[in-house]
Amino acid sequence: MKVAVLYGGTSKEREVSLSTGKGIIQALKKLGHEVVDIDFNPKQLYVIMDRIKDVDLVFIGLHGKQGEDGTVQGLLELMDIPYIGSGVLASSLAMDKSKAKQIFEMHNIPVAKGKTYSNQASVEDVHDDILNTFNLPIVIKPNQEGSTLGLSIINDQSQIKDAIDLAFTHDFEILVEEFIKGRELTCAVIGKRGHESALPVIEIIPKSEYYDYESKYSAGGSEHICPAQINEEITEQILNYSVKAHQVLGCETYSRVDFILNENNQPIILEVNTLPGMTPTSLYPDAANAVDMSYEEMLEKFILLTIEE
Repeated sequence: MKVAVLYGGTSKEREVSLSTGKGIIQALKKLGHEVVDIDFNPKQLYVIMDRIKDVDLVFIGLHGKQGEDGTVQGLLELMDIPYIGSGVLASSLAMDKSKAKQIFEMHNIPVAKGKTYSNQASVEDVHDDILNTFNLPIVIKPNQEGSTLGLSIINDQSQIKDAIDLAFTHDFEILVEEFIKGRELTCAVIGKRGHESALPVIEIIPKSEYYDYESKYSAGGSEHICPAQINEEITEQILNYSVKAHQVLGCETYSRVDFILNENNQPIILEVNTLPGMTPTSLYPDAANAVDMSYEEMLEKFILLTIEE
């Protein structure tokens, strides 16, 4: 098949997307597909549209805004070009952490206590409301951003204003949540719509105190234990929550769902990633490998699922 790979992009996750794109391109070529590789830039839209107009399929290897939020998916829908992964609405909802949390709550998937603030309010008003609403420690982060960019963990009141300012440099809305101490877990989901299944749960043990940007993408920044060393009951719960979260957002083909297992052994959902990383240190390929699915076999599975749909 002739497959276009969109990667790079202009978001703050560009470097990660370049690595993801490189992995996807190499694997697709190894599988025998003709690859049209495109470092995506919205300012070159007409050139990009011309290059992808006759491809059989598009693989979106973008991360962050203008890639993971439904905008590129909308362009491909207008051009009537099939693409791998979630559609416009599911992509947009998953990127909007606040909206996604509301949907998870409606379907009895446990979430952290949180509140969303707009930049229409003053920093002072947001600061005061946070103090009235939450007990420390808390997490302050942009509502629509990935890879922990703009995220701060607050243990002291004096840190709040700077954290608000930082989060607002990334987005016009910020999300404040109670900080949940616990184990970092993630679960990959794959399958045809309505018949999805979850791959083995992975525990992430960061080398630094928190699972931050460096822990995610630096070689040796974190250890991935797959399957996670948790009991059968909790494992089953996480597998079920993962598939359910994927489905209630309307995701397609594949996603990765992140959790914190709190000190009471209750899984708390953090977010659904509709375009999870596919870099050499990424979690989704690790989960596939745990069920003896190679990187190339995993991508071919995505292609076959998309064709079936």
